[in-house]
Amino acid sequence: MKKIIIATKNKGKVKEFRSFFAPYDIEVVSLLDLDEEVPDIEETGDSFVENAAIKAEQISNLFQQPVLADDSGLVIDSLDGRPGIYSARYAGEPTDDQANMDKVLKEMQDIPEEERGARFVCVLAIAHPGEEPMFVTGYCEGRIQTEQSGENGFGYDPIFVPAGYKKTMAELDPIEKNQISHRKKAMKQLENKIHLL
Repeated sequence: MKKIIIATKNKGKVKEFRSFFAPYDIEVVSLLDLDEEVPDIEETGDSFVENAAIKAEQISNLFQQPVLADDSGLVIDSLDGRPGIYSARYAGEPTDDQANMDKVLKEMQDIPEEERGARFVCVLAIAHPGEEPMFVTGYCEGRIQTEQSGENGFGYDPIFVPAGYKKTMAELDPIEKNQISHRKKAMKQLENKIHLL
């Protein structure tokens, strides 16, 4: 059975990737499952692609195994693409979802409805030891609300309304949200490249 390391300690992401790879008979191992401590990898890239590649390549070379890493975030047109790669720590350290949302809402308080376009972006990088990584990207288009609503989800979900919806991501049923999410769309792209694993 083939094995792939998922470069995350996020149990939710691990569960999602396990169910994705199950039909292909590929065993998923997360950073939580490894016996040895994995050093924190600094994301020093200027893009989602660079940061995903850094994580995937370093861990792949460390364990001499194929590794999948993701980097994702929120890109807002009227804020010149911010928060972008800084989505998780937009309001500073330690990371705080509420503080991040408050900062975005404050920065956008004078932005009219028709200029509030945004998208969630997810880049998946798959690296094999000593080889160039391959990438797939998923997008979820939408817009930023003027106030937050909804209790489901995390991150910027309570202020993001997906295209074609009147509810925020945080108001959607989790199953429905997963069908339209940027990560789900990236995984859909990955289906075409499974044979390369």
